[in-house]
Amino acid sequence: MSRIGKVPVGIPKGVTVSVSGHTVTVKGPKGELKRALHADLGVKIEGEQLTVTRPSDESRHKALHGLSRTLIANMVEGVTKGYQKQLEINGVGYKAEPKPYGLMLALGLSHPIEYRAPAGIKLTAPQPTQVIIEGADKEVVGQVAAEIRSLRPPEPYKGKGIKYAGEVIRRKAGKAGAK
Repeated sequence: MSRIGKVPVGIPKGVTVSVSGHTVTVKGPKGELKRALHADLGVKIEGEQLTVTRPSDESRHKALHGLSRTLIANMVEGVTKGYQKQLEINGVGYKAEPKPYGLMLALGLSHPIEYRAPAGIKLTAPQPTQVIIEGADKEVVGQVAAEIRSLRPPEPYKGKGIKYAGEVIRRKAGKAGAK
C-alpha cells in the first residue's frame, strides 16, 4: 500500500487546481504549471484537498500512485513558495555575471560562456562566485543547476569548478614528488 499516495494534497489560499482529463493545471502567485498524469490514475478535488486514486493494487499502479501524488504536491509548493538552488564557483578568475538573457560565465576557458535561462527560471549572481537559480518548477530548477554545474564540474586536486552550495568535494593528494 502506498502511504504517500493516500495522503491528500492541501490546496492553499490563492492557488487554483483544475483537472481536465488526465492533465492537472495548478495556478498560483509564482506561475502556472501543467502536468499530464498516467491514464490509469484518477484525480479528485474535494474542497481544499486533492486526492489521487489508483484502479488496483498492482505494483506498477502503487508506484504511479505515490509518484503522481508527489508530483502534484511539488507543483502546488512550486506555485506558492517556489524552488531555489545555489551554486558556488571556485577558482582564480572564475566568475558569473548576470545578463538579461541569463548568465555570462568566465570559467578559465579561452572564451566566456553564455548560458541562456529557460522560461520561468530566474538566474541571479549576488556575488561573482555565487549563482542562485529560482523558479516554480522543481524539475527545471534542478536541471538548470545540473547544466550550469556540468560546464565546469569541480576537480578533485584543487577543488576548482562549479559545485552545489554545501556539496563536499573529496580532495586527492597531488604528486608525491621526487626524492
